[in-house]
Amino acid sequence: MLVLYYTWFVNNCKKIIATRIIAGIRPASFYQMTEKHSTTSEIAYVYVLFHARTLSLIEWECFCVSKQGKGFYFMELLEQRIREEGIIIDGHVLKVDRFLNHQIDPVLMDAIGEAFTERFKEAGITKIVTLESSGIAPAVMTGLKLGVPVIFARKKPSLTLGKGSYTAVVHSYTKEETNKIYLSADFINADDRILIIDDFLAKGEAVMGLIDLVKQADATISGIGIVIEKSFQDGRKRLDQLDYPIYSLARIASLSETGVEFLQE
Repeated sequence: MLVLYYTWFVNNCKKIIATRIIAGIRPASFYQMTEKHSTTSEIAYVYVLFHARTLSLIEWECFCVSKQGKGFYFMELLEQRIREEGIIIDGHVLKVDRFLNHQIDPVLMDAIGEAFTERFKEAGITKIVTLESSGIAPAVMTGLKLGVPVIFARKKPSLTLGKGSYTAVVHSYTKEETNKIYLSADFINADDRILIIDDFLAKGEAVMGLIDLVKQADATISGIGIVIEKSFQDGRKRLDQLDYPIYSLARIASLSETGVEFLQE
């Protein structure tokens, strides 16, 4: 048995890197444990992340966060990855294909799913809707933790969709193209409470397209989860006008040659 040594930070315990140990074993990639602190009624969570250095050597990082500080921790984790591995192109495009939308980091996706679950677990979500392909990974992790199915809108028509499908038009400013997206009517109905999840929010075109699809099915939109929001573009303003609950894990204030600046909330 491996004993994890960690230190409690009594003052709200927002985030602590408790300790690191090296172990020559290959455990699962992400664990969560809970324990009561002796002086508070708050549940504290210990998150253990495993980073493979070789096939046999694992580095364990232990994080302790309070129940109220979980969202804060996950946002910090994502912002750190963006700073370290994100690439800025032309001052307005953020390339994060090392961990999100080409190569996918399962450990980070697990944490993202946990963050969205913590935010929307009381919303009565019955299904998650996203857009292929970059939205699928965070949506699936969230669906796993919420215990609900995930539906992804297709960017191309398919014979398997049948005649009963909903369609919307989405323009991509990054790819400089306009496409129809498709969602089968077999998997969504008026009784559903939908959580929309997408990887990026910039101009808001993709999310607006997903909202259109959900509305066509007469389902209820109970929340919108965004992994990375470019707050300096107008997508968030468009969504705020619709009055849906919106939760963005990383909100970017600006992109420049000097790096990424995040909104301080």
